[in-house]
Amino acid sequence: MSEAAALNRIAAALERISPPPAEAPALDAAAFLWHVAPDRLQPVERVARVDLPLLVGIDRSRDTLLANTMNFARGLPANNALLWGARGMGKSSLVKAVHAEVCAAGHDLKIVEVSREDLPSIGRLLAILRAAQARFVLFCDDLSFSHDDQHYKSLKAVLDGGIEGRPDNVVFYATSNRRHLMPRDMIENERATAISPSEATEEKVSLSDRFGLWLGFHPCSQDEYLAMIRGYCDAFGIEIADDVLRAEAIEWQATRGARSGRVAWQYITDLAGRRGVRLG
Repeated sequence: MSEAAALNRIAAALERISPPPAEAPALDAAAFLWHVAPDRLQPVERVARVDLPLLVGIDRSRDTLLANTMNFARGLPANNALLWGARGMGKSSLVKAVHAEVCAAGHDLKIVEVSREDLPSIGRLLAILRAAQARFVLFCDDLSFSHDDQHYKSLKAVLDGGIEGRPDNVVFYATSNRRHLMPRDMIENERATAISPSEATEEKVSLSDRFGLWLGFHPCSQDEYLAMIRGYCDAFGIEIADDVLRAEAIEWQATRGARSGRVAWQYITDLAGRRGVRLG
């Protein structure tokens, strides 16, 4: 084999191992997924979401996030937002519903979902978005960190922006079950074992302080749970008597051992299937 042929084979093998980044998309979709190796923005044709009016029991969080997002879409100052609290209470659903509501109002706002594992690449993503004309909500669902996780350091580039600053056309929304994004036992262990307890926890706990908005989500009452289900029935045209609905819904939540928006949707999915009604 000639030397030139050998070099060509080596070059081809290296390109297969580490292919060049794909060309940036035209950014004409409303939603994207961020992937790495190679870096690329994958357009999402249909976002899995529910309409904003169907999100019951979170009125204050809904109004606050909608106002913040609308300000951002209009080019006004807006805060990064952390939606934290009880599981299944509509945190991620609210982010997607608010995005749809703002787009329906005629604003060119795009949402980009970033997985926690890809946070180290966030600087490269910001460089792509900084050069774009549109405005972007970066969305990280179910964000949390373990005791040996260093990804939270990459997140600071989004929240604070470093020397270059966060791009004016980017805002960051995250959801988490944890208010400080760290397990409580991890924080307490740091305080108990560190030479300087306050300094040991400051770097990690202060990460949540970098979010301008903290929106708390708490377990819903039975009345709110039933109101969610009735709202879904009305929206999708599922006919059922109130007394039957109440009995079935309460039995459903008892078998699940929980009461939340997610449990309400799971009941509606079962009910719609039994009644032959399509959802969406």
